[in-house]
Amino acid sequence: MQFFIHTCPVDYIGSIGYNTSRSLADILSPVVGKTDHHVLNSKDLAEEFKDITLEEHEVLVSFDVVSLFTNTPINQSIQIVRDRLQKDSELHKRTNLTVDDIIKLLEFILSTTYFSFDGKIYRQKYGTAMGSPVSPVVANIFMEYLEEEAIATAHDDIKPRVWKRYVDDILAIVKADTVDRLKAHLDQVDDTGSIKFTHELEVDNSIPFLDTKITKRPDGTTKMVVYRKKTHTGQYLNFQSHHPLHQKLGVIRTLMDRAHSIVTEEADLKEEEDHIQSSLRKCGYPGWSFKKAKKKRGDNQTKKNSQTKPTNQRRKLVTIPYVKGTSEALQRIYQKYHISTAFRPHKKLRNILVHPKDKRSIDDQAGVVYQIPCGNCERSYIGETARKFGTRKNEHKLEVDTVSASYYTRGKKKESTSHMHKSAISDHVASENHHINWKKCSILARDSGKTSRWIREAIHIRKQQGRTFNRDLGQYSLSSIYDPILSDRRAPSTSARGKSFSQRSI
Repeated sequence: MQFFIHTCPVDYIGSIGYNTSRSLADILSPVVGKTDHHVLNSKDLAEEFKDITLEEHEVLVSFDVVSLFTNTPINQSIQIVRDRLQKDSELHKRTNLTVDDIIKLLEFILSTTYFSFDGKIYRQKYGTAMGSPVSPVVANIFMEYLEEEAIATAHDDIKPRVWKRYVDDILAIVKADTVDRLKAHLDQVDDTGSIKFTHELEVDNSIPFLDTKITKRPDGTTKMVVYRKKTHTGQYLNFQSHHPLHQKLGVIRTLMDRAHSIVTEEADLKEEEDHIQSSLRKCGYPGWSFKKAKKKRGDNQTKKNSQTKPTNQRRKLVTIPYVKGTSEALQRIYQKYHISTAFRPHKKLRNILVHPKDKRSIDDQAGVVYQIPCGNCERSYIGETARKFGTRKNEHKLEVDTVSASYYTRGKKKESTSHMHKSAISDHVASENHHINWKKCSILARDSGKTSRWIREAIHIRKQQGRTFNRDLGQYSLSSIYDPILSDRRAPSTSARGKSFSQRSI
């Protein structure tokens, strides 16, 4: 079990601390990356190495932290974060929380590392949860502190001349005969003994780092090319896939941009461009797509270099499912009203093939739109809840059990029908003398967002017109313009529409 904890990331999405963790990450991110050793990406690395020349006795070496996330010392990291925040003069512009408030939330989030596996609940005892948005930020802050300590306390004869780090990957230039001593020094910097390093020396004057391969020329200068692992398959987004054209052209532009940002020599750049075209042609990309992507790259560069004044006007953005032909038409309509559009896949291959998490029972699922059927007729109740469905179902059952404790006589049924119960389900049981089939409850949709979940509920109620015993059409007032595509039935009766939201079961 220890091996599983140290190697498997925790799925944090939808957990009790996810939104808090994401907010903390936004607050803490600006304090990261303010050191000379920080590398933003491979383009930044290429700029850094452009003017670096190695001496004859120097070598390139990369260091890597062993399992950084699960070995990051929590107590030390929290204290380092506190010190950074207290020195941050811009903190009040990002949040109204005090430093103490942030630290208390961070302590809670970093200790909330529970997860389920094979029907059992476990707690990650060491380090930060790999699924938590704030974990990379905290680990990065700790590494900045650790490297400052390591370089400051290193003896002059083993001190690296160049030290560049991207999270837990480090590229350094050191004296050839000091590599082992430097590694031994790095392993003892962390007082807790949790942080250990591995290292890799240059081979044939070259070393891979991030997605670059750095080669030392005979004169000590360096050149760079794009690096691909031996396991790289050359598979990219297929041109025949159900994605908008701009995303496919974006694949070409991204690969070309990377090549032009990293590759140093013209001959290597030409070879890289040929490799990109060859790989993408195997993925179905036609010749015209490369010309169109090249033109778009040029237009973007021209726009970037132009001296246009920045505007403070923010365009609204709407995200819509991608359906070929239909989504492009909607995009053109939105553009007339200065609304930007983003497309998202309607269904991903991952959703069909990959199910890595334990399957949760219906009762354990939260943030859902649910359906509770009657056991005597074809009608059902549709509702929504942000909590676990099992909790909400038990509340319904408690009310129903009270109402259906005995069979109704004709007089009692008439009296019960005139009484408005707490739940629409209870009303149905009392008025019809029916029972609820609790075993046939189902989840119609899952959505953690309150408003979007209300919309989904309204849609499902409208689709079931005449087959529900809901008191109204849902919390969200869905326009009747959608009726033709939701159902071929006539609109619900006036009595159903006239019910106020105050009468709705919540």
